Amino acid sequence: MDVMEFFQLSTGTWRSQRTTHHLAFKRAEAGGSAIQVEAFAADHPQVIEICQLHEVDPTLAIGGAFVSWHGTMGWDRNDDENHEGSTVFALIPDADQPRQGILLRERGYAEIVPIAGQYHMDDEDALVLTTEYETMSSIERFWFASPSLRMRTSTVKRFGGFSTATFCTELRVADADADDSGSETDSSSSPNPAQIAVAATEYFSLLGC
Repeated sequence: MDVMEFFQLSTGTWRSQRTTHHLAFKRAEAGGSAIQVEAFAADHPQVIEICQLHEVDPTLAIGGAFVSWHGTMGWDRNDDENHEGSTVFALIPDADQPRQGILLRERGYAEIVPIAGQYHMDDEDALVLTTEYETMSSIERFWFASPSLRMRTSTVKRFGGFSTATFCTELRVADADADDSGSETDSSSSPNPAQIAVAATEYFSLLGC
């Protein structure tokens, strides 16, 4: 699988459930969000615009994506808490190693500024994104347990130490819930709780959570 195939498989609406460990406080927080993903072809106007924003030749891009999210977290105290936004990606592969390259963003996740990070597809066809901000860095890894179940881990490191570590399960909405028309969930696509628990335990244990 290459990076554009990954984004094409990610296209659609997802329901995300996540657990975030705030390592400095040794406390965990649960939350959830709705995520919308749309893959863009290389000649999409927004891909070209992001390349121009970063002063990169748009003809080097192989495509991109639009991602929006809206969610809540367990420690939210009022309606002023903001866990929503959107961003556009443009993908610029390395000339010699097409499974890795630069990912240009309209805005980052940890800081709301245009940002350029690194991406690569690992040996398990997971997408790994590494982003360096002015005051922090983040590493995110996405992989598919099935076409309708995606998992994600992320760590955000501030001032020489890990600040947060997050594990997410993302279920394609069409498979997760009966919609208003009364369609039923496809049980064959349902997440395996044991598989999710093992993945989460392994991830947090590596970080000493």
